[in-house]
Amino acid sequence: MAKILVIDDEDSMCSFMEIMLAKEGYEVDTTCSGRDGVDRLRERNYDLVIADLNMPEMTGLDILREVKSFKSEQEIIVMTAFASVDTAIEAMKRGAADYITKPFKVDEIKLAIDRSINRRRLILENSELKKQLQGDNSFDKFLGKSESVVRLKKLVRRIASSDSTVLIRGESGTGKDLIARALHHHSPRCGGPFVTINCAALPETLLESELFGHKKGAFTGAFRDKDGLFKVASSGTFFLDEVGNTTPAIQVKLLRVLEDKKITPLGGTKPMDVDVRLLAATNSDLEEDVRTGRFRADLFYRLNVIPIVIPPLRERKEDIALLADHFAARFSEKLNVPAKKLTPEAMQVLINYPWPGNVRELENTIERAVQLDRTGTLEPSDFPERLTKPKVVSVVSESDPVTPTLESIEKAYIQYVMTQTDGRKTEAAKLLGIDTSTLYRKLDRYRMNELTGEKPVRRGKKAAGK
Repeated sequence: MAKILVIDDEDSMCSFMEIMLAKEGYEVDTTCSGRDGVDRLRERNYDLVIADLNMPEMTGLDILREVKSFKSEQEIIVMTAFASVDTAIEAMKRGAADYITKPFKVDEIKLAIDRSINRRRLILENSELKKQLQGDNSFDKFLGKSESVVRLKKLVRRIASSDSTVLIRGESGTGKDLIARALHHHSPRCGGPFVTINCAALPETLLESELFGHKKGAFTGAFRDKDGLFKVASSGTFFLDEVGNTTPAIQVKLLRVLEDKKITPLGGTKPMDVDVRLLAATNSDLEEDVRTGRFRADLFYRLNVIPIVIPPLRERKEDIALLADHFAARFSEKLNVPAKKLTPEAMQVLINYPWPGNVRELENTIERAVQLDRTGTLEPSDFPERLTKPKVVSVVSESDPVTPTLESIEKAYIQYVMTQTDGRKTEAAKLLGIDTSTLYRKLDRYRMNELTGEKPVRRGKKAAGK
């Protein structure tokens, strides 16, 4: 029910407006004093104010000026028996939503009130939507109070306004996409689109078409022209996730985008200008990939203009309790049940676990626990056995260096997760936060197929031709 405040020095007008508006379903307050009306507006919220322009103590223009000083969005309709163009213009300049001349027709005042109330609701809905969007993409979405997270947020805030390319590095499940969205949302390009693609999820030909577009007839099935995502992201931000999984052919084209700000669609001959800020992310050791020739050095340096490294969850254990409580409250609300609390024993289990899948694995674990729990309190028994009864596996051999490479760490964690899931690749890929196809490639790359009893996949012309 909309609330309306009527301010008029005539008792009869206040009584008439109160009766008429109450019949229309509004909640109505009236006062004959302009000062009293302003004081009421300081104490409570009204959807609409209807004020007379000509009052002895405080005029309608005075009310407009004072109210707008502390409630700039307040909807106010002014009315007077002494209409003139000058007073109407002055009232509008000071922020009046409408201007009504006495005596007025009832339908006329009803229409003016409907317009103002609807405008007020649209403003409030717009404001609420903006708050939700800011909340979904703000830096606060990346939860953590550890020193490393505080430093990370400070860095991201500093570089958000820049248009430089950013390379976001971190293990799967650490929140690279959250950082990318926050960078876009707080950048000058926030009014443009935020486009993202996982480079590891698509084969080379399809990825090339998705990135750069294609012309009709460029390949079998290309029945019409298609814009690539670089064009779709024009004036906004393009986030390339898992950029380390791109092929040399794709890397050459990405390099041209960064150097010349141009793309050429598949089957096309004319380059097209693009205006995007590029953000890239990877969980690979790109320096090692550059050394071994799997990734172009020139592209790496172009991407690594501003590097951001997200620490794994095992290195910020002080954030685990905060994250666990947050996820428990969120999933409880989603299920429409009272917020479930974790016992100290349950929390200790979470703190002791190494979290190879990082925050994403913790989130999935809490979601599962909230779904299965029937007591209202999360106990260690609500967690999977890999947390409460971890299998002991050796992930470091005597031949490993004292300071292992990121590649050796990744290999070790894949081995650990594969052992915890008894070789179930779909489950392991979910915990690692990667596609099953990506896991297959990594198992083949690290020659770890013996963990699943499979032979390494043969690559090359002969294998491809089978």
